[in-house]
Amino acid sequence: MSKSPVIDPEIDDWLTLDQDEEIVWSGKPHESSLIPALIIGLPLALVLVGLFIIAGAYLHRENTQYVVTTDGLYKKTGIISRDVQRIDFGKVQNTSYSQGFFGSQFGYGNVDISTAGGSGIEMQFQSVPEPREVQELINKRVKASRGESRESGETKRDVLDEILIELKEIRSTLEAQQDSVGDTAATMPNVDSSEERHSNNETDSELNESEGTKQPTDPSETDQGPSR
Repeated sequence: MSKSPVIDPEIDDWLTLDQDEEIVWSGKPHESSLIPALIIGLPLALVLVGLFIIAGAYLHRENTQYVVTTDGLYKKTGIISRDVQRIDFGKVQNTSYSQGFFGSQFGYGNVDISTAGGSGIEMQFQSVPEPREVQELINKRVKASRGESRESGETKRDVLDEILIELKEIRSTLEAQQDSVGDTAATMPNVDSSEERHSNNETDSELNESEGTKQPTDPSETDQGPSR
């Protein structure tokens, strides 16, 4: 299994990486995967059909590439046209590998990738060298991706907890201010009524004093005529 920390020209032609994304592994079908095509095609080479079989298998191998990055899986196929498939590690549900007779003999096999919510195999690395090691590498990246997701989730929960604490403090401050305003408003009528009672008492006192200074009129003085 070969690692490619630097993008080679063949991969750079079709692969576009995200920011901070790096290649962990890249490869193509094993050379020995052409053996079955040779076994079938050589006897038929006299009628030209075998040549097409051999040429098709060769072109398929040369135009197929697999890439594992720090973020996901890539598969490029196509002889005339180009088909690029990507699966993020967060979507990978299950992986498996298999080897046929020739694969067991020459050290290559298929790695199958299934996704959550998908139906069956969503991506297959066909005839890759050391398929078991490739599967283990993919599993490690999947676990690492899920660990980063959990850490990110914990960080978000911490931020939410801090926001809730700040909101509670703001609420407590507002409630304290409302209680203070309510107490001030409750004392205002008492002050007004006290001033009103004091004013009424002063008015009553003034009235009593004015009534006390008045002298009653003597009826005899009013009825007495002019002295002769």
